[in-house]
Amino acid sequence: MKYVLYNELSNNGNGKASATALCEELKENYTLIDVRGLDYVTFLKGLNADDEVYLVGGDGTLNYFINAIGDYQPTNNIYLRRAGSGNDFFTDVGAENTVCINEYIKDLPTVYVNGIEKKFINGIGYGIDGYCCEVADKIRETSPNKKIDYTGIAIKGLLFHFKRVTATVTVDGVTTVHKNVWLTPTMKGRYYGGGMMVAPKQDRKDGQLSVVVFRGKSKLHTLMVFPSIFKGEHVKHEKMVKIFKGKEIEVSFDKPTALQIDGETVLGVTSYKVKA
Repeated sequence: MKYVLYNELSNNGNGKASATALCEELKENYTLIDVRGLDYVTFLKGLNADDEVYLVGGDGTLNYFINAIGDYQPTNNIYLRRAGSGNDFFTDVGAENTVCINEYIKDLPTVYVNGIEKKFINGIGYGIDGYCCEVADKIRETSPNKKIDYTGIAIKGLLFHFKRVTATVTVDGVTTVHKNVWLTPTMKGRYYGGGMMVAPKQDRKDGQLSVVVFRGKSKLHTLMVFPSIFKGEHVKHEKMVKIFKGKEIEVSFDKPTALQIDGETVLGVTSYKVKA
């Protein structure tokens, strides 16, 4: 049996339509399940050996799943079917529409922030990237069906609203301090933010994480360099971008700033810790 799991509210309210489209491809031997209220671990433990599970969604769906199952490792094949608005995981692993995720959900890193403890699959955004998620959340509250222009939010934030910070970064016990910082994400994969290759040499299978420090005194120069992040070419600007690799990471800012975990916003953050 193939179980197709969806959230009615995901993908801008099109979760069921996306799941139904997948069922039409499968044609037979499938069961459609709305995951709201579903106990994932109990469900997975009750499957037969040859059953398969399809999660319909994107980065948010995947993040919810990995935290819902905790330390439980599924024995059945689990597939992710592209349907969400954020699909950085698909981009990073080189998949188009459907990918088996079993090998990717083992030994995931955990972030500790503001009393929250969560696993993540792509990365932690801290700085102007977290600010963009904060603004996007406010837009959704007033205009739920409006398409979010993250690039526009970032440009306006960079020029007018977001205040640069001083960041203290500790990686495997070694501490560095950086001024005029725009963002300091910690990455499991290469991509986040809807296609930004912020950590172009990061390998999600090597057991380490990449911490990226993007800084710049001049707003105009930063604005000129920033678009290169979508191709990973921002790293060529070595005076502006520093990358550290490690397994235990702590980042703190000198003022509270929004943070995002695989796209989920946490407000008023002054520091976070990550263990690979």
